[in-house]
Amino acid sequence: QVRLVESGGGLVQPGGSLRLSCAASGSIASIYVMGWYRQAPGKQRTLVAAITDTPTYADSVKGRFTISRDNAKNTVYLQMNSLKPEDTAVYCCNAILVAAGTTRPSPYWGQGTQVTVSS
Repeated sequence: QVRLVESGGGLVQPGGSLRLSCAASGSIASIYVMGWYRQAPGKQRTLVAAITDTPTYADSVKGRFTISRDNAKNTVYLQMNSLKPEDTAVYCCNAILVAAGTTRPSPYWGQGTQVTVSS
């Protein structure tokens, strides 16, 4: 069974930094895309960043967040700098991948990790 597990969330002051990690495990043939979404209370879930060979970012985080990927470890990272209170949300890892024994790519989600930016 394929699983995505996030880590690195927590409480940080405005202007601070956090680094989120997401590791995919299980029987995986290939991973096409890995990315991060976030959802604040009362708001829709939105894409923060995603990466195939190159990264893409939401306008709200450009210049502050950096997404990277370690293909050998099936892991994606999100380095978050200059954090603002409006970054507070549950951050969920997403991957579009082909599980071993299948041929069709499917989306998988992690459980989410809470990021709170507050003084």
